[in-house]
Amino acid sequence: MNGTKYVIQKELDRVFKDKKLVFSLFLLPAVLMIGIYLLMGKLINIMVTDVQEHVPTIYVQNMPDGFNSYVEQLNFPGSVIYFYGENVLTRTDEGEKIISTEEIKENIRSGRIDLLVVFEEDFLNQVENYEEGSIIPEIRTYYNPAEDYSEEARNKFMELVINKYKTYLLAKRIGDLNQIMVFDVDRDPAASYVMDETRANAKTLSMMLPYLVIMLLFTGPMNLGIDAITGEKERGTLASMLITPMQRGQLVLGKLLALSILSCLSAVVYSVSIIVGLPDVQKVSAVGNGTVRIEPVQMVWLFIVMVVLVYLYVTIVGLIAVLSKSSKEAGSYISPVYIIVILSGIMTMFAGDFTVDIGMFGIPVYGSAIAIQKITTNELTLAQFGVNVISTVCISAILTIFIIKAFNSEKVMFNV
Repeated sequence: MNGTKYVIQKELDRVFKDKKLVFSLFLLPAVLMIGIYLLMGKLINIMVTDVQEHVPTIYVQNMPDGFNSYVEQLNFPGSVIYFYGENVLTRTDEGEKIISTEEIKENIRSGRIDLLVVFEEDFLNQVENYEEGSIIPEIRTYYNPAEDYSEEARNKFMELVINKYKTYLLAKRIGDLNQIMVFDVDRDPAASYVMDETRANAKTLSMMLPYLVIMLLFTGPMNLGIDAITGEKERGTLASMLITPMQRGQLVLGKLLALSILSCLSAVVYSVSIIVGLPDVQKVSAVGNGTVRIEPVQMVWLFIVMVVLVYLYVTIVGLIAVLSKSSKEAGSYISPVYIIVILSGIMTMFAGDFTVDIGMFGIPVYGSAIAIQKITTNELTLAQFGVNVISTVCISAILTIFIIKAFNSEKVMFNV
């Protein structure tokens, strides 16, 4: 075991005495993760606030008598331009200009105008003189659902103006609206919510966190493993260690354990980053009381899942590195693995609410991503946690055996 301790000490010294490696392995990931969450919160808040504070430009064609006064009484927050016929005089950057309804629609398509509301001609007369069986008049709205400003303008105008105007005209015709209202549905909508607030608050977090964790955790072993094994094969330092009395198994264990220690430290950094960055995620993802709560037991499980996942990454990278003849070759082999890791995270983002079979937690990498997702919503069971950890450890152990066999092969180790 002295050989194993020597290799571990050698690898740890190599990393911790290199300030650049310390920064890239431990400081940069924490800054990136916290920065990503902070940036996400800021950008989404800016986007939502911008849409809400935008003053929409709305054109109303063939307005009925008194409609403009009604809109003014409602204090609708927007610039409403009324016109009759097919053309309207409007102000542009180039001065006053007459534009047609077709040009208004083109401006809606390009995002320069938010909404066009078209009343039928003689709209009010049709409403007031309605007879049973006759066709009711129509209000057409033209908007661009691909533009946030346009869609929000349409929603606001429908809610704050058109729906109230409809009720106003109906009251003039009927009198007491309660005569035609058989019943109400959800007078207090908030009282109708039946949901798990913890799960609802963590919905966005459960989409993003697994993807970020399993992707960023892979970067540490990927960079360290190639340099510690393939890099030393190229430089000849590994060959000099192979001809010493040290057993090959001790050398392998030393390399893997050193990489695991470094990667576990990286996992600790990510865990702390998640805890620190959680308040910024809450601002983006939370509903209800705005609290995302992860129980202490779930946090311990998260750490264990991350640690065993890191060791799996170490063995995968280690096997590729020992079988490769050069760092360039190792990098080309690891790239497809990295893509699979990323895809595993993406699959959890768009998985929806489908039922997860317990066997899926045993799938390498993907099972860990699902486990992390369940942890964020406090839904991970002990059985699911056990399946994921045991399967990951078993696969890692098998890969470790293959690495030891590769180290015992002169053909592999000396690139014969």
